[in-house]
Amino acid sequence: MILALDQMRLYFQATVERVWASVGHTPQLWVAAQRQSVSFYGALNVLTGQEIALSLPRQDSDMTIHFLQHLLTCLPKRPILILWDHASWHTSRQVREFIENQPRLEVIYFPTACPELNPQEHVWKQGRHAVSHNHNLVCLGRLRQRFQDYLDYTLFKFTWIEKYLPPILCEV
Repeated sequence: MILALDQMRLYFQATVERVWASVGHTPQLWVAAQRQSVSFYGALNVLTGQEIALSLPRQDSDMTIHFLQHLLTCLPKRPILILWDHASWHTSRQVREFIENQPRLEVIYFPTACPELNPQEHVWKQGRHAVSHNHNLVCLGRLRQRFQDYLDYTLFKFTWIEKYLPPILCEV
């Protein structure tokens, strides 16, 4: 199984985006002044478009290992090829040692400073557009749950696999 992994921070403060409105009716959006946030770890199956996501309190080596353990539990007995960037918590000694001790995990790193190559980045963008832009929710917990539901119940189809991998790997 080939999974593109990444993490993001979802801020409670709504991001403003253009919307259609009736003539003479200016849309109004309440924007929270505080910068509350929650982190999400996500893994996109690049063949099926299915997302496995988990909200966690922060982005660091401990949380990365926690998410990798979650993936191993969700996908028992399956070998997993991880595609991810060079975030410091991906390359830390602690995470490298964890991966070395997991025979089902293999890692390929995306080139440095190329987030557009990671399909998981496009999942985050779609999720923000669908859920957190112009939202009017009154607590971070509801926003987090709505974002989690969107990730859990949406298939994210991209042509990434056909574009970047040799045809022989697509048949596996």
